[in-house]
Amino acid sequence: MQAMKENGEPQQIPQEAFDWYDEYAHGDISRREFLTRLSSLTVLGFSMSVLSAALLPNYALAEQVSFNDADIKAEYVTFPSPEGFGEGRGYLVIPTSVTASAPVVLVVHENRGLNPYIEDVARRAAKAGFIAFAPDILHSLGGYPGNDDQGREMQSSLDKAKVEEDFKAAARFLKAHPQSNGKLGVVGFCFGGYVANMLAASLPDVVNASAPFYGTPPVKEIRANIKAPLLIHLAELDKRVNATWPEYEADLKAADKNYSMHMYAGVNHGFHNDSTERYDEAAAELAWSRTIEFFDQHLKA
Repeated sequence: MQAMKENGEPQQIPQEAFDWYDEYAHGDISRREFLTRLSSLTVLGFSMSVLSAALLPNYALAEQVSFNDADIKAEYVTFPSPEGFGEGRGYLVIPTSVTASAPVVLVVHENRGLNPYIEDVARRAAKAGFIAFAPDILHSLGGYPGNDDQGREMQSSLDKAKVEEDFKAAARFLKAHPQSNGKLGVVGFCFGGYVANMLAASLPDVVNASAPFYGTPPVKEIRANIKAPLLIHLAELDKRVNATWPEYEADLKAADKNYSMHMYAGVNHGFHNDSTERYDEAAAELAWSRTIEFFDQHLKA
């Protein structure tokens, strides 16, 4: 979480900057307000260019697995979504070692469409032995536009009920894939964390395991429907999402659900996203290793 001041000295970016970015990224404040607030930090010696570069994503940093990796085969495929936007499209990654069947994992993006970071997460899941599929909710609008600001605006314009139906259709499509072993896991980040929670509650007979990263809970009325085990990842500094956890946990306990929650100390919402300064390598690697172990346990057995 360091940046260089104008005089070349390293300095910690104030936590307020990350909080403001979270507000901006989730539509609570405008880009103009976000930049206005950032400008207040210039009195501390930061330049606006340095602050913006630190907080906004650089997807060149997010490739851990090349799309040319010999262990995987990646392609874009479409799927029917009659209750959603008619047709969905996503990034399908299959391990080349799969000759018969393998467990499948739905990878759900943040609130800005299928960006390069999420595609890389799908490749990481495939490297771990899972058939991974990452839908792009922006397909009906032409797909992820190449930058997060525009993608966020596009996604916010979509009918929320149809958005959820598209992800339900994607889950059913993936579980029925010819090479699926019939066991489906879901992992999602931010908005995708909400979707991972929502799918577990909305499709209890489809989802076999769900691992939401800093996602809000499904609506209260359907929480008792959850059958799949949940592996919940939260960030200690994420005030917005963490405020929803006590009630969600109380409902999970009351319904005797199988869940575990890990709170990662000293990290921000988005700590798994290695394209921004919110990334925390130690927490991200620990959370991802736990996720793979969780899916191994519940999807491969």
